[in-house]
Amino acid sequence: MKSLKGSLILDNGKLAGSTFHRTVVLICEHDANGAFGLVLNRHLGHTVGGALDAVVPEEVERLPLFWGGPVQPQALSYLIRGTTTAGTNVMPGLRLSHSLEELEPLGTSVQFKFFAGYAGWGPGQLDNEMKHEAWLAVPATLELVFHPQPEALWKLILRTQSLEYRLLAEAPDNISWN
Repeated sequence: MKSLKGSLILDNGKLAGSTFHRTVVLICEHDANGAFGLVLNRHLGHTVGGALDAVVPEEVERLPLFWGGPVQPQALSYLIRGTTTAGTNVMPGLRLSHSLEELEPLGTSVQFKFFAGYAGWGPGQLDNEMKHEAWLAVPATLELVFHPQPEALWKLILRTQSLEYRLLAEAPDNISWN
């Protein structure tokens, strides 16, 4: 199957009851060894500074912390948008890093998004889920990754798709509420 690295995958309406219900995941790595992604639309309710014991730049302390996924919830990852060579390339203009030491030299000319935990798939697992249409894959853009209203991202993206997905975007969270 084609690599989804640099793509967004969205709950296709088939993940109700799972931890990925109505999520938007940026796929950062996807190859024969498996896949690694970060959930973009689940804010944890606190800031990076409130969650870390480490000293980080003041502008980073105030940034919101997102739930990246259920794997290793104590692991910190962050996306970097801007001119930098630190981290691993996810797509043009976007890098992934896990090291707090790289924060200081980057300064304020870049944009960050921080995550606790991540979404992970073993070899062939994401490919199989895609084959069974559990996810909808769409191209990622920097604007979507750093959207100012991440909680609205799932609906926003679905509204740009076919009629079936536009209807899904407007459905209540629990169909019994209809």
